[in-house]
Amino acid sequence: METLRDVLGAAAAGVFPPPDGGTTVLPQASPRDAGVLSFTAHAVVFTDEDPAWVARTLGALDCDPLAAPMHPRFLAALMDRTGRRAETVDALLVGSPLPGGAPLALREIRDAGHPRIRYARGRRDGVRAWTAEGGVLVLGRGVAGRLEVSVEVAGDVRHRGLGRLLVTAARHLVTEPLWAQVTPGNARSLRAFLAAGYRPVGAEALLLAPEG
Repeated sequence: METLRDVLGAAAAGVFPPPDGGTTVLPQASPRDAGVLSFTAHAVVFTDEDPAWVARTLGALDCDPLAAPMHPRFLAALMDRTGRRAETVDALLVGSPLPGGAPLALREIRDAGHPRIRYARGRRDGVRAWTAEGGVLVLGRGVAGRLEVSVEVAGDVRHRGLGRLLVTAARHLVTEPLWAQVTPGNARSLRAFLAAGYRPVGAEALLLAPEG
């Protein structure tokens, strides 16, 4: 059976689910991560809930069927059923590894108290972090074991291209596809990832496990 990891691996290579208006329901790759992926005219719901319930709930929505998997009413119903919570619907991007050294000096750190690192450790495994002057770069394994990147730029050094350099540098640190989740409203961050060569592949609503 196709797995969520298979779907993500194919998408990273530019091969997407058929644009047939359908919805595929797949088991979670881990107890931590559930949610919805939206590609062009096809969605993937990754949950351990009953696929028949997913189909019934989507079918009951009074909206364009293509929009149903990301519709607020479906996401709310899925959260109610699973006891999970969500923060936002993100744009999902992926970048290929790059050869050679990073375009700026990086120093690896293990500062568990840094807010960006602490946030990442709550959502990813095997987190590693680096600093550059005015910025932090974090890598870790998230949904279905994919390698994910996040960065933070200090307020006093913004508008100087550091975000773009950091997310470019991340591609020099890896040997496999590198994923990023970016809130569409954060246009500055989205522009940085696009300028660094990351490709948009879809949208994602990640449902977080209950705290405690």
